[in-house]
Amino acid sequence: MRSKPRIAILAHSTNPRGGVVHSLELGDALTRIGHEVTVFAPDLAGKGFFRDTVCRTVCIPASPAGKNVREMVEIRVADYLRYFSQSDDRRFDVWHAQDGISGNVLATLKERGQIPAFARTVHHVDSFDDTQLCALQLRSIRTADRRLVVSRLWKDYLARELVLDAALAGNGVDTQRFSPEPNATDEALRARLGLPAAAAPIFLAVGGVEERKNTIRLLQAFLMLLPQHPTCRLVIAGGASLLDHDAYQARFAEVMAQSGAAADAVIITGPLPQDLMPALYRAANTLVFPSTREGFGLVVLEAMASGVPVVTSGIAPFTEYLGGDDVEWCDPFDVASITNAMVRSLDSPRRERLIAHGRLVATRHSWDTTARAYLTVYEALREPVHA
Repeated sequence: MRSKPRIAILAHSTNPRGGVVHSLELGDALTRIGHEVTVFAPDLAGKGFFRDTVCRTVCIPASPAGKNVREMVEIRVADYLRYFSQSDDRRFDVWHAQDGISGNVLATLKERGQIPAFARTVHHVDSFDDTQLCALQLRSIRTADRRLVVSRLWKDYLARELVLDAALAGNGVDTQRFSPEPNATDEALRARLGLPAAAAPIFLAVGGVEERKNTIRLLQAFLMLLPQHPTCRLVIAGGASLLDHDAYQARFAEVMAQSGAAADAVIITGPLPQDLMPALYRAANTLVFPSTREGFGLVVLEAMASGVPVVTSGIAPFTEYLGGDDVEWCDPFDVASITNAMVRSLDSPRRERLIAHGRLVATRHSWDTTARAYLTVYEALREPVHA
């Protein structure tokens, strides 16, 4: 029997984005069952990953980069390649990229003969106007020896658009970390954000102000219900991203300015310390996540594990793992539909049903199960590759 493989998982940054969360949770789950795992990521600020881990982590020194996304990608790839230029830093049996940046790093190392093969998890495929960026994204997917996805939506996309197969790995949630049980962080969170009394409804959005998060329509939906619920608040948390969202954020600011009434009712937090995130969910009456494009939507599971009802889009991938009674569904392209779903989520009988269903959904999604799906792919990756 072969020894357990030494596993290198590469992420695009140390920020709390879905792919990075997935990388760390996967690394921790594999470590807990006895595997040697290291998660790598470029770290421009020098602050390390957004949370402590069980697995080993290595932060790659990152060079300054502007807002041009293609140049940033090329710089991050170069930072990674510089680090892995030493053979001692490449002593791993399995190489696993979680995104386009790290996928291009491993593609180059493979072309150079410095690693034998690699796996690539495709969380979603971005749309870029820059043809070179599109080419880099495709290279990171096509050159992988094994591909994984977190939802059937993207498995079908790869089969249809690229004629490529992928294993379905899924996603998970840590129900110990995300729980309805309050602790000392709850008051700290409310004080930090200046949240009103518990009786005032709080709608939570996670992911910052981004086009695919549908934040402008969410704001417009919130403004429609504000006259009937004048004490309610919309909290928009997160937003650490490597992509340039300036144009969309400027449009969001225009809607905010024109509304007038929203100035005190909308709270934009930016990225928060990870130890406050469970308290943030618990402070909310509803998570509103009307995203138009997702790989999976991890925040849905985090909210459900925290005992919080969810409003989300009636599209894949959400319809893959959520049943008809698990959430309040909305049409993400219809502001009135989002508003109506938000209002329904405040109804007491509905809330009790949503909370109960949500906890069941969360318990069905274990990181240990996800980790074991990866181990099957890792073993296949270690087999000799025949031309």
